[in-house]
Amino acid sequence: MKWKRIVKWSALALLLVLLAAQQISYWTSTNDCGRPIPAGAEVMKAFRACEYRGPDGLKLADVVRPVPKEDQVLVRVRAAALNPADGHPIRSGVIPGLMGRRKPQDTTFGIDYSGVVDAVGKNVTQFKPGDEVFGARQGALSQYLCARADRGMVLKPANISFEQAAGVAVAGLTALQGLRDKGQLQAGQKVLINGASGGVGTFAVQIAKAWNAEVTGVCSTRNLQLVRSVGADHVIDYTKDDFTKGSERYDLIFDLVGNHSFSERRHVLKPNGICVLAGIGGAGPNDGQVLPRVARVFWSAAVAKFVKEKFVFYIAEVNRPDLEVLRGLMESGKLKPVIDRVYGFSEAPEALRYLDEGRARGKVVVRVDSAP
Repeated sequence: MKWKRIVKWSALALLLVLLAAQQISYWTSTNDCGRPIPAGAEVMKAFRACEYRGPDGLKLADVVRPVPKEDQVLVRVRAAALNPADGHPIRSGVIPGLMGRRKPQDTTFGIDYSGVVDAVGKNVTQFKPGDEVFGARQGALSQYLCARADRGMVLKPANISFEQAAGVAVAGLTALQGLRDKGQLQAGQKVLINGASGGVGTFAVQIAKAWNAEVTGVCSTRNLQLVRSVGADHVIDYTKDDFTKGSERYDLIFDLVGNHSFSERRHVLKPNGICVLAGIGGAGPNDGQVLPRVARVFWSAAVAKFVKEKFVFYIAEVNRPDLEVLRGLMESGKLKPVIDRVYGFSEAPEALRYLDEGRARGKVVVRVDSAP
């Protein structure tokens, strides 16, 4: 019995050591918020995610202006758009706290942007100063950013404003890759988009129509006209009708909300149809539906291995070729970003707070060129 007591007390001692280490790590963890700027450095304004306090954790600060490397482009940001996923890392400190982090380690914020090329590295040939561009890069909510010339950035179409272009990258790529690649979209197919009035949904309706599909959009009463205006052939008001209880069957369901069960969605798919699970955009962080919807997404993807219909979950990839596809669609007039609200630079926390409500129609944009 002696060895059992040794094991017991050894395990307890190890647990206490781990708890102590976690507490030390937690209370000594910090980030770059508030650090002094080196003398002589060029300064810019940027938002930093300093605390695990949701929108209240965003702070407008003076930071060192980046300098482009040989293969990079320095962009003067004109506008940045927010995405629901942008705020996830700062909405709750519970999980980071368990891992010994009291504050966010990566304080840069925002991904989608548009702007003007200010300078280029010596190996860059694709862009030149003065070019108007848009793309995706971590740290977009700042006056300047550096991005790889061969990655997630392309020229902005002349017929699209900076505010519109800023909202394209993440939402547009999510819609394009979900429909074309995961959903295997074909002309003439019947496509249902659940969450058609949101940032991704408004892109998805237009892209599906560009592929000559027959599109049904699901949204609330106040958004019916918006969804029709971007090209939907049919609209369903989810406050009055449940699309899973109708008689129509679809080749492809592009589900941006995740508010129905596996069996309900399967019921309205044609044999060998595909349901693409693209996120939980319909759930705000405080509506109590985030975790249930995440669970339904993963459950559907797992159970689908045993049925004819396909349920596919994916995360969009930022790449230049697909941004060029979106650029071409905008230039041809087949795709036009929908903007709900535009905020001033100092109003970025309010913009994120509005987005968190889960009721935005199209994209929420911050005009960076209004920086103080």
